[in-house]
Amino acid sequence: MQTLQSEKQPAKSIGHHFKFYDKQDILSLTKIRRFETKIGELIHVIRDRDELEKSLETSTARYVMFGIPEDLGVKANYGIGGTDSVWLPFLSSFLNVQSNDFITGDEVLVLGHFDFGDVKYLIEQNAHGPEEKIDAYRHAINAIDDEVESLTKLLAFHNKIPIAIGGGHNNAYPLIKGAAKGLAKAGLIPLAQINAINLDAHTDYRPSEGRHSGNGFRYAEEDGYLQKYCVIGVQENYLPQNVWLDIVNNPFIDFITYEDIFLHEKRNFIQAVAHATSFTEDNYTGIEIDLDCIQDTLSSATSPVGINALHARQYVNFAAMDCQAAYLHICEGATQLSDGRRSETTGKLISYLVTDFIKAREVAR
Repeated sequence: MQTLQSEKQPAKSIGHHFKFYDKQDILSLTKIRRFETKIGELIHVIRDRDELEKSLETSTARYVMFGIPEDLGVKANYGIGGTDSVWLPFLSSFLNVQSNDFITGDEVLVLGHFDFGDVKYLIEQNAHGPEEKIDAYRHAINAIDDEVESLTKLLAFHNKIPIAIGGGHNNAYPLIKGAAKGLAKAGLIPLAQINAINLDAHTDYRPSEGRHSGNGFRYAEEDGYLQKYCVIGVQENYLPQNVWLDIVNNPFIDFITYEDIFLHEKRNFIQAVAHATSFTEDNYTGIEIDLDCIQDTLSSATSPVGINALHARQYVNFAAMDCQAAYLHICEGATQLSDGRRSETTGKLISYLVTDFIKAREVAR
C-alpha cells in the first residue's frame, strides 16, 4: 500500500496502529492548478497530535475522516482479501475535488488512517492451515474493534461526525459502539445505544461465532449498542434461513429486499430508503453502505446484479438529509483484490458518495 510521510508517527491516545496526517501529506496527494482551488488545499488536519482532544475541541471542521484499510474481517468471513487497497485511491480522488460553493473542503478534517499491517503479517507468517488462519483473523478483529471504537467515541463526544472508509464491514460494530458511547458521554442520548441503516446485498447479521465482516450488526445488537437496524437491498439468494427467522421475529430489525424493490416493485428505491430512515428516526443513526450492493463494483463480493451508482448516491443524499447522522461508513470496496482483479474507479466512486453526504448534511443544517 502507498504510504505517506507522517505514517511513522503513531497516535498514542487512540491506539498504536493509528497514523496521523499533516498538511504536507494532504498536499502531496493534491494536484495544484492555477486558477483553481482543490478541497485538499482547504481541508483541515489535526493541529497537535499530542493534544488530540484539545485539537478536536477547537477545530471548526464538522466532519472527521479516517481510513480503516484492512481486510482481516473479510478473510475471517472466508472472503477474498483486498479491501485494504481503496483508502489512498479514494483519498487522492477526494482531495482533488474542486472547492466551490457546493463543497469547500473547510468542513472536513482528515485525521489519518489505521495500519494493521503488522497484525496481518504475523497471522500469515505464523498461522498454518485455513481454519487456524480463520481463528487468528477472528481473534485479531477484537483488537481492531478496540482501536476503532476508541477513536469513534472520541469524535462523537466532541460533536464531530466520523466518516470512516474501510476495510471490511466488521468495522460497523466498533463504529456503532464508539458513536453510542461518545454521544451518551456528551449527554446527547440517555443510553449508549443508536440506530443504523445499511445499503447492502447482505444483512451482516450472521451468528456471533467469532468476529468477522458478516456479523458486526449482530454483535452490536446483542451487546446493547444497536437499538434499531434496517437494511435496504438485501438479495434473497444470500439471506441465510436462520438469519431470516431471527430478523422477522425481532421488531427492532427490518429489511427490504432487492427483489421487492426491483422485481416485485412493492416500493420504489426512494420509498425503500424513506422507510429505513422513518424506521430509525427516533435516535441518532449510523449510515452504512457496503459497495458489494452496487453492480459490477470491485469489492469483497463483487456481483453482476445490484443497484447502480446513482441509486447509491440517492441513498446517501436522502439518508444524510433525513437522518440524525451519527457517522458515515463506506466499506468493502477495493481497487485490487487478492485474486488479481483490479479497478481504478472504486476510489472515485467512494469520493462521490462522501461529497454527496457532506453536501446533503450542510443543506440540512
